[in-house]
Amino acid sequence: MDFAALEIFRAVAAEGSVTRAAERLGRVQSNVTTRVQQLEEQLGVALFLREGRRMVLTPAGESLRGYADRLLALAEEARQAVRPEQPGGRLRLGAMESTAAARLPQPLARLHAQWPEVVLELSTGPSRQLVEQVAAHTLDAALVAWPPPGLGTDTPVERTTVFQESLLLALPADHPPVHSPADLRLHTLAAFTSGCTYRGIGEAWMRRADGTPPRVLELASYHAILACVAAGRCAGVVPQAVWDLMREPPALQLVPLQRCDTVLVRRQGYQSPALDALLTTLQGPHRAATWTPLP
Repeated sequence: MDFAALEIFRAVAAEGSVTRAAERLGRVQSNVTTRVQQLEEQLGVALFLREGRRMVLTPAGESLRGYADRLLALAEEARQAVRPEQPGGRLRLGAMESTAAARLPQPLARLHAQWPEVVLELSTGPSRQLVEQVAAHTLDAALVAWPPPGLGTDTPVERTTVFQESLLLALPADHPPVHSPADLRLHTLAAFTSGCTYRGIGEAWMRRADGTPPRVLELASYHAILACVAAGRCAGVVPQAVWDLMREPPALQLVPLQRCDTVLVRRQGYQSPALDALLTTLQGPHRAATWTPLP
């Protein structure tokens, strides 16, 4: 096995197609097919099931993908480690949807202006899933709301706080004033999928005295969440920073909930010039980075 073969294998696994993987890698399709076949011959197992033009991982392929992610991540870390004075290379960053929209555009623009050799790959998702992807080497770091619900205490990550968000409970405009959960007349929460820290905070706040949790309407964006709230169907949790981005916010009643830290998490012991440059950009040049292992 070599790193080029693993990179090709991972691209085919991600795209489910030799054609799309070749386009993504800038290679000819026949070269991608040959390298996958050579890798299968070297390992003595089939890595993909061929279903027409679709490529589906076999159990052996699924097993190899985890090792490929870790090997390629370690190789990238090694390449960056030998040039600590020059941030560069690929940095796979995960972020919550709200953080990507409200907090990252300006810092990432500054990062690119100062260190154009850093190739940033950004993906979004719920906090718990992002932390799990960091631990599994599919992301190098992630910006998440802390603590993520359902995260195992043995997850091997370290963290540092970079932002603090003020969370608001959004209610229909005609809802009577709310001073405590007892004043709520709705028992449905519009929120992202499970694993979202803000959803967990909303569920805990809306839980009835008898312990009954609210019904959850799972949606994929804050625009959809606020639209459902405006329609009078449910409540929603939104960061103040996201609300402030809206040019024409809907007429809703907003109830302060709590503050919540956004932290940058990485694998224990992982360090790279690109990640250090990102953290400095997020925190500002005068704040020291202090990583805290997950307790």
